[in-house]
Amino acid sequence: MIGSPVLTDPALAALIIENAWDFAIITLTPDGMITSWSPGAERITGYTPRAAIGQSVDILLTAPDLAAGVGALEISTAFNRGRAEDSRWHVRRDKEWFWANGVMVPFQHAGECALLKIMRDETPAKLAAEHRILLLNELNHRIKNTLATVQSVTEQTLRAGGVAASTRQSLTGRLMALSKVHDVLTQESWASADLAEVVGKAVAPFQVAEPVIGISGPPVRLSPNLAVAISLALHELATNANKFGALNRPGGRVEVSWTDAHDGEGQRFLNFLWQESGGPPVSSPERRGFGARLLSRVFADARGEARLDFAASGVCCVITLPLSEDGETPILKVAQDPRGLAF
Repeated sequence: MIGSPVLTDPALAALIIENAWDFAIITLTPDGMITSWSPGAERITGYTPRAAIGQSVDILLTAPDLAAGVGALEISTAFNRGRAEDSRWHVRRDKEWFWANGVMVPFQHAGECALLKIMRDETPAKLAAEHRILLLNELNHRIKNTLATVQSVTEQTLRAGGVAASTRQSLTGRLMALSKVHDVLTQESWASADLAEVVGKAVAPFQVAEPVIGISGPPVRLSPNLAVAISLALHELATNANKFGALNRPGGRVEVSWTDAHDGEGQRFLNFLWQESGGPPVSSPERRGFGARLLSRVFADARGEARLDFAASGVCCVITLPLSEDGETPILKVAQDPRGLAF
């Protein structure tokens, strides 16, 4: 800000304050008493300068925040850290609540300490976000009910048709796997899903009194389609391990892990590993079942592949999923996320 005309031209600074109608610009004494009140502050809060100046800035706090001492904490944070940010509900003069994002900073005026508070009314965006969450929750509830109905109708139809109980259970398990990953995605507004959470939900039905499936890997965000694919693949692997592999006997264990890797040409990819140990001896099946066929196809749209190895020591499945530099492939539509890698 050195050399800024705003700092050296009081007329220009006053012009900005007078016309920044989308922002409440307020100055305060160190104990929070209002000393100036911009036109934007009047438009947002309903208080005129005459009504506001001389009062505590706490007139804008909701009753719960007032009781919790939020105003004093904000002032203390501003002085101790040089800046206090907030996003919360406030109260207008007519007692209507509004949502504002704001910042409070200390400054020197005429050789004395003072505070500057700037707020912006974000109520429409806040209400729209809450409405989207409400709609997503309602949609999730209806889809879960639909999946439960499909599951019930399917079960009754297959039972009436004399289909074996094992086949009915397999289909029910797959529908439940879809339901669980759907829950994860709904919590994230269907933008992306955390890989560790997807894995944990998928294998939870197969964890016994003590965990027999280990989960480890760096933070990774999955696109919705890939989250569903991973969930279905894990369900098939865990079901097979429960029937024939490491989860079929005491002492058996599965390790699920993933790493972010690069090949010799600089291509970045996710290396996902399912490794069984401690189970009965394993041999390659004479024919490919549904699970093996699903694994061979479910990652095709992501230009990935799944390799199954029926080693005597335990089944091993390696899933490799490439990622382009811009984070875009036909199925992997989530850009780089600050919370972790995006695939």
